[in-house]
Amino acid sequence: MATTKAQQKAVNKYIKNNYDRLNITLPSGQKAVVEAAAARRGISINALVNALLMAETGQTEEEWKKPEQ
Repeated sequence: MATTKAQQKAVNKYIKNNYDRLNITLPSGQKAVVEAAAARRGISINALVNALLMAETGQTEEEWKKPEQ
């Protein structure tokens, strides 16, 4: 089922209000390496990056998802 422009606008507004975005740059060819690493774990690249950052910052999933106070 296709989404309407109004639905997509609502989703984009929700994302803008509830998430921060990062844009990373990798050396040429490394995107495939990252995609393969995520695929081996059965997760998306986004989930892989989030898991790595949670581990690096020592946060639990609950802490990671909790909005900044």
